[in-house]
Amino acid sequence: MSQNTRDILEIMQASESIPFDNTQYNKSSDVGSRTTELSAKLNTPISVEQKREQINEFKDLTMDEERALYGIHNATITHCIFDGPRDGESALKESADIYVSDCDFRLRYPFWHVRDAQIENSRMADTCRAALWYGKQVTIKESHMEGIKAVRECEDVTIENCNIQSSEFGWLSHRMIIKNTELESEYPFFYSSDVLLDNFILNGKYSFQYVKNVEIRDSCLDTKDAFWHSKNVTVSDSIVKGEYLGWYSENLKLIRCKIIGTQPLCYAKGLILEDCEMIGCDLAFEYSEVHAVITGSITSVKNPCSGHISADSIGEVILDENQSVDVSCVIEVRSKLNKEEIQNSDNCNGNLFNTKDFPVQET
Repeated sequence: MSQNTRDILEIMQASESIPFDNTQYNKSSDVGSRTTELSAKLNTPISVEQKREQINEFKDLTMDEERALYGIHNATITHCIFDGPRDGESALKESADIYVSDCDFRLRYPFWHVRDAQIENSRMADTCRAALWYGKQVTIKESHMEGIKAVRECEDVTIENCNIQSSEFGWLSHRMIIKNTELESEYPFFYSSDVLLDNFILNGKYSFQYVKNVEIRDSCLDTKDAFWHSKNVTVSDSIVKGEYLGWYSENLKLIRCKIIGTQPLCYAKGLILEDCEMIGCDLAFEYSEVHAVITGSITSVKNPCSGHISADSIGEVILDENQSVDVSCVIEVRSKLNKEEIQNSDNCNGNLFNTKDFPVQET
């Protein structure tokens, strides 16, 4: 019996009203106020706050129907499994204010359009495909995520202590914080912005293309073609391994990083490297505007456009007929012997080297 039906019966019992020939017979005149009170109760809408106080709890259930918990609000879902022969999609679509703990998701698209969601100690299988799309204010902790598009077009997402395998992870998403997490992804973070990564391990390809306003700290990035066309990215105290790093980037800043791989940092604007190592980095900085202070050696530098490059030693400086007409880059080496070798090389114009006093590390 619904609450409205109970209230109607209560009014009738209080007033002893008998519907007959369009006439009501009241036993007592003092029941009028009670009738008025209950009638007002029926006509008073339930506020949003009152609805949210009515907590829904789902526990120890297995669900496989289409939109199994569609649109639920202020709900707790624990120890549930979303799987079965009916193969239903969108289990929690359009939900808000939900807490999910120790659940298994094996069906497609479980968290589309969710808001204010907290997901902990849960598992999203590869069969989820695109688990989280168009979400806002979502926190995911101690969870395992798979599926080709695990997170896409989301805002205000926090991920901590997770393991993720998703080949197109984090596309077109904004205001993401990811900490203590490992990601395997072929093409992650495409066109995303305002991203913070801390103690983050990435094994991928084609990472961070067209991203904006990204900060990465204490991380290990093993990826090729990273940061192409990126803007306003800072990476500090990290290992960045992979070929063709940072081409066409703008305002890419690397601080105390170990950079490993061929042909890094070409066609870049506003490029800054502070106290970085460059290992196996040949043909670096081609056509780039760069200010770089390198600890150790650089395998080779080719046709930088402008700025200042300093290193302990440089294996080869290539300044050929293809260099920019108005090239103005200053290249300095801290090894006196290496400096003389480079200046005498057939591939280098010695006039590019700064002639002012510079600390020399004797070899």
